[in-house]
Amino acid sequence: MKNKFPTVLFAVQLILIADIGTAALLMKRYTTAGLILLAVALVIIFAAAVYLVFCTKNSMRRISEMNDHLETSAGEYMSSLPAPVAVIDEKNKLLWYNQLFQEKISLGQDAYGNDFGAYVNVSSGALKSAEHETCTINGSTYRLISEKYIKGDNTLYVIYFNDETKLLSIKKDLDAAHPNVLIITIDNYDEIIQNAKESEKARATLETEQLIESFMSKTNGFIKRTSSNSFYAVIENRHLDEIISEKFKILDAARNIKIDGKYPLTFSIGVGRGAEDLAESERIARQCLDMALGRGGDQAVVKTDNGYRFFGGVSKGVEKRSRAKTRIIANALQDLVMSSDKIFIMGHRFGDLDSVGAACGLAGAMTLLKKEVHIAVDRSKNLAANLIDFVEEKTNEELFITPESAEMAIGPDDLLIIVDTHNKDYIESPELYNKAKSVVVIDHHRKTVNFIDDAVIFHHEPYASSASEMVTEIIQYFRFDSDAKIASCHAEALLSGIMLDTKNFVMRTGVRTFEAAAYLKKMGADTVAVKLLFSNSIDSYRRKTQIVASAKIHKNCAIATADFKSDDIRIVAPQAADELLGIIDVEASFVIYKANGVVNISARSLGAINVQVIMEKLGGGGHQTMAATQLENVSFEEASRKLTKAIDEYRKDNPIQDPERM
Repeated sequence: MKNKFPTVLFAVQLILIADIGTAALLMKRYTTAGLILLAVALVIIFAAAVYLVFCTKNSMRRISEMNDHLETSAGEYMSSLPAPVAVIDEKNKLLWYNQLFQEKISLGQDAYGNDFGAYVNVSSGALKSAEHETCTINGSTYRLISEKYIKGDNTLYVIYFNDETKLLSIKKDLDAAHPNVLIITIDNYDEIIQNAKESEKARATLETEQLIESFMSKTNGFIKRTSSNSFYAVIENRHLDEIISEKFKILDAARNIKIDGKYPLTFSIGVGRGAEDLAESERIARQCLDMALGRGGDQAVVKTDNGYRFFGGVSKGVEKRSRAKTRIIANALQDLVMSSDKIFIMGHRFGDLDSVGAACGLAGAMTLLKKEVHIAVDRSKNLAANLIDFVEEKTNEELFITPESAEMAIGPDDLLIIVDTHNKDYIESPELYNKAKSVVVIDHHRKTVNFIDDAVIFHHEPYASSASEMVTEIIQYFRFDSDAKIASCHAEALLSGIMLDTKNFVMRTGVRTFEAAAYLKKMGADTVAVKLLFSNSIDSYRRKTQIVASAKIHKNCAIATADFKSDDIRIVAPQAADELLGIIDVEASFVIYKANGVVNISARSLGAINVQVIMEKLGGGGHQTMAATQLENVSFEEASRKLTKAIDEYRKDNPIQDPERM
């Protein structure tokens, strides 16, 4: 092609010469020589035109041949690609494909004209719009890439198949080999072991180490004992998945190790899963361990994308006999109180005798410390109205204020103390909490996910019987002037809270519970006055018996429905649940009732069944022996079905519950 260019240029030069001659002729007004030159110019112009036409046709022919050669080369290139390639039209019909497509996708079949979806299980519309999709074809995983091509009125799509089977296999192996940190602790080991014989200590230590070694023998990880009651382990994902699928059987095995034949050992396990590196995994494991211990121990906690997943938790919390932590908390709290201007105290919504009683006990102690103190309560939504009236009558002080008044009065140098709850969703006034600069939490409920995480002091003891018991222990370590002591009405408020949550010292009682009650008695608490705070009217008693009479038994669980309206239903329903526990072979009781348009379930047990776990399945929480939940936009029948399903799931996961072992 390049040899033709000089000739073309020569022809153009001839045309220019002819044009110049013609112009010169015309200027001399048609002389004889000019006519001759004109004739010669015309001949040259004609010859040049013929030559140009010939050259153009020849060039177009060569360009056409080159284009055909390029198309043939492109087709050969696509055919030789080391991956399947196909071309489809707007109707998803296969117009062309290479040899590898026929071998790996259509498996040797002639696919021309067939529907693309017959061989590839992917939405062609999504593929065309998203430009890439992933699917599995004949045992291999491909990443499909779509490229749009428009030729005239036709629209074609070139589909490239990138085989990512090996890449995904490598990624799967890497994920399976990803290490995770596990922290295992023996709950209250020092408390249980301190009075044991040396032989019992040695036996328990040997059995514990054998159990740990057996647990790790099924993995390729390693474990290291970091203290008398703590172990650090590193386990790959592949083995952790098996442990989770088996629901941490090590928890059940640990309970078979008993000190002196009666004190079972229990483990708490925090799992640092889903971390980028070991440092982050260790931090997550600590968070999970704190959550496990905050819920009473004897359980494993795994953090998920949506919160936490819990395993175990069927044992009662082991009471700590040492008060060292309480003394430290009391000293820190007093220092914080003395550095604050005013003290505000609040409990949970629909406060009960424990919530209001703990607040009253703290208020009495703050008064002795000569601090201005207020308790924020919503009287219209409170179950301890009798106690509020009783304390106001005895003290003649404006101790109780509305949450709205507290919100307006609290300042940057004031302290807010939250009692009997640690969940942000259950506090009396979220607005008051948000305005407080310094917050203290005192609670005994098992730890939930949405806990208050910005408290200056977070005093949380799930083994305690009540918040009132915790407050009673704290005020014993306050440094009052001379022989000052709290007023008898405040002591009676604390005692009423303890009696409520222990069911008159029957449930969740320990040595420290009776010691707290003895201290309150010493402070002047009158048990008869406390008993009067629990008195009900004859109508309330009738409603309670009506609920009890409607109960049905399902797998050793009494389920009753209060399908009537009553102003005191929030008081009557829990009392009915307590009464149902007195029936033979009833291990747990549930009362379904409606308040403010929302279905509530009040749950109680004797300890053999963990009602907290059952209520958590329905979005609630609480203690092993006392829990509750709320279900919005459901009927009594639907609530009963959900509750029955949750009980069945719990029984499936915990087929045998022996109270003696717990």
